[in-house]
Amino acid sequence: MVTASMIEDIKKQIAHILEEVNLLKENQALQTVCLRGMKVYRKCFLPMSGEKTFHEAADDCILHGGTLSSPKNHDENVALYDYARKAIGHDHDIWIGVTDMVVEGDWVDVTGKNVNYTNWETVITQQPDGGTKGNCVALTGLSNGKWFDESCGLQKNYFCQFNIP
Repeated sequence: MVTASMIEDIKKQIAHILEEVNLLKENQALQTVCLRGMKVYRKCFLPMSGEKTFHEAADDCILHGGTLSSPKNHDENVALYDYARKAIGHDHDIWIGVTDMVVEGDWVDVTGKNVNYTNWETVITQQPDGGTKGNCVALTGLSNGKWFDESCGLQKNYFCQFNIP
């Protein structure tokens, strides 16, 4: 005889299976993205076509299920710089997901978390030097991956970042 308790257990098992299937689908989609992009640790960087303003690039990455690329350490910065050089050329400038739009001088990533790693240019010019006119950050190929603060309204290439579980 089938009881209400048995039916509830089966419903819970089905819900758990559906949750696992959805996680597998999500992981498979991320792996597919990484086949077209580059995997660095638990992230996948994917170059996007065309140049956009910082805000347009950030929105486009969100539409694709990611965020604007944000290197968290030296190794990630070097990997992103090398990948950008191969994908779009040595003299590239790409937006990275770092900004001080909310509080001048308080650099955060696009998720609002404080940035613990920076790679500011300090030889050619003392960066950041844009004040309230330079609130967005570009990784620059001609400066070997150093960061410059720029006007957010400029058009630049960009890479989206997808976190891999």
